[in-house]
Amino acid sequence: MSPNLSGRVALVTGASRGLGAAIATKLGACGARVCVNYWASEAKARAVCAAIEQSGGAAAACKADSRDEAQVRGMVEGIRKLWGPVDILVVNATGPQPFLSVEEQTWQSYLDQLEFFVKSPLILLKECLPAMKERRYGRVIQIGSEVFELGNPRFANYVAAKGAQYGQTRSWARELAPWGITVNLVAPGWIPTERHDGTSPADLAIYAAAVPMKRQGVPDDVAAAVAYLASAEANFVTGQKIAVNGGNTLE
Repeated sequence: MSPNLSGRVALVTGASRGLGAAIATKLGACGARVCVNYWASEAKARAVCAAIEQSGGAAAACKADSRDEAQVRGMVEGIRKLWGPVDILVVNATGPQPFLSVEEQTWQSYLDQLEFFVKSPLILLKECLPAMKERRYGRVIQIGSEVFELGNPRFANYVAAKGAQYGQTRSWARELAPWGITVNLVAPGWIPTERHDGTSPADLAIYAAAVPMKRQGVPDDVAAAVAYLASAEANFVTGQKIAVNGGNTLE
């Protein structure tokens, strides 16, 4: 049985493809009105909106760079005028994720990742927070990664940013709990999406063989976890990380 999100307004960043598209579609199927945020492809964002609408939901494509304060402010204000304040904020947008040796990494390569995983969540939350506090309700869900536990080599810039994102989530959860606002993080394993087109079957098989469930997940697995955290059933869950990786990491 899917969670009931009727009457809720959701904003999903980076929702024109991959995990973001699956999350937006799931929230729409659960009854939320969904802002499908995108930056590069309006056509893909509108396709996600069409899928949500075909299943009886409501959706709107919203172009904005989630790292830009002015654009985020305009997007959140546009949502407010269309449907009302954001109830569910899903921070998913990401950018290039190059593998770099220590010798190849620079401080800028770290900043590039921190822009997506620390700055973007901050400016998004600050825009949505006043209305959440006023209504004493909100769901903030960050999309993290298992790499923080695994410590993937040649990936320290990304791993460090994901670790900072998790710390940010935990601190916000404690600070905002008195207002009935929950803040959690979903940490997927390696779940192939369009981003991974061109990956060799051998590499996919090597990863899957190491997962206790002996397979890789699919975007809908992540979307289901997000929908749960967005729902009334998760009213008393905050500051947590839910790993969606078939047991590949244990805490």
